[in-house]
Amino acid sequence: MHTSLTDNLQATHAGQEAQAILGKCVHCGFCTATCPTYQLLGDELDGPRGRIYLIKQVLEGQPATLKTLNHLDRCLTCRSCETTCPSGVEYGRLVEIGRELVEQQVSRPFWQQLQRTALKTVLPRNWLFTPLLRSGQLFRPLLPQKIAASIPVRQQTAPRPAQIHERRMILLEGCVQPGLSPNINAATARVLDRLKVQLLTAPKAGCCGALRSHLNDHEGGMADARRNIDAWIPLLDAGASNLLITASGCGSMVKEYGHMLRHDQTYADKAARISAATLDVSEVVFAERAQLMARKPVSSAPVVFHVPCSLQHGLKITGKVEQIMTAVGITLQGCANSHLCCGSAGTYSILQPAISLQLRERKLQHLQAGGAEKIVSANIGCITHLQAGTDTPVQHWIELLDELIQP
Repeated sequence: MHTSLTDNLQATHAGQEAQAILGKCVHCGFCTATCPTYQLLGDELDGPRGRIYLIKQVLEGQPATLKTLNHLDRCLTCRSCETTCPSGVEYGRLVEIGRELVEQQVSRPFWQQLQRTALKTVLPRNWLFTPLLRSGQLFRPLLPQKIAASIPVRQQTAPRPAQIHERRMILLEGCVQPGLSPNINAATARVLDRLKVQLLTAPKAGCCGALRSHLNDHEGGMADARRNIDAWIPLLDAGASNLLITASGCGSMVKEYGHMLRHDQTYADKAARISAATLDVSEVVFAERAQLMARKPVSSAPVVFHVPCSLQHGLKITGKVEQIMTAVGITLQGCANSHLCCGSAGTYSILQPAISLQLRERKLQHLQAGGAEKIVSANIGCITHLQAGTDTPVQHWIELLDELIQP
């Protein structure tokens, strides 16, 4: 796809990257077949190919409109189109560039501005988010059912192991996950302890930066990344082998640190080092699964695995969680259209509730078609979103594994 950038964009890193990405697109349309919003809405401009044309027009100097902004906002950034694309178009990076350019030209309605400011202020700060969540949980029985369903029940958790092991990894604690589901990281610590791996925490680390970046606050996202890098590098220097992520959405973001900060002379090398050291928890457990197979688990009711978009399309990790669960004796059911998004997509379920709920309903129909008694996933956003729509228990797969291999 030939693109004639405006003069002011030709000399920018963003413009050059966008032009290179657009140059790979051959207009084939394979991406539309796996785009959740195109399937729901049937509008070419609500599919990847149409959005690519909108971004191209802006790059070439055509003024953006509120319509342009709305079509880009409706993109989940699930990156299913990237997995499908035969030409290797990095659509996720392109749409972030496009959104930033469009938002520079189009003023959002006041309510949208207020909503987005609140989200990027509260959610990344655990010390703000968790007390607000606890208040909601306290009054949950008194709230209307629709609102109460969106507030998860407070979770109890067992203590983490205190053993010291020679192998050490850094655990990203996250921003919303410790409040929403504190047992995920605790279960991870217990499973890794059985694999003779000690998990370390960097107190000064926080949100991975995805929340701000996906709300077009790229400077805020990079500031989060730099803070985390400063917190993690000393632990890597002290002998930690890797950075371990239990939320695949965060993993996708941290894997991008090297790219995000490649032009930052102070942080480029350190960011690349962090990205290279980052592992999803499934990668570690999969490599050590033989140790877990030696432990006889108790029998498990049928389980179905919801594969987060960030795991399969972002991190490009497929099959590992399923093989882990099968290896320890879990009866795993299949799920039709597992490549499609559940509608969570970070803050998407809040900003685009109508589309998000349609996607969730369709996803739950597929997940529950086989009568599984439990749904497991690998990302806190998906877990919370799905649980709000069903009475079937939804949890992280590492929690189920921890339960089944208790000594």
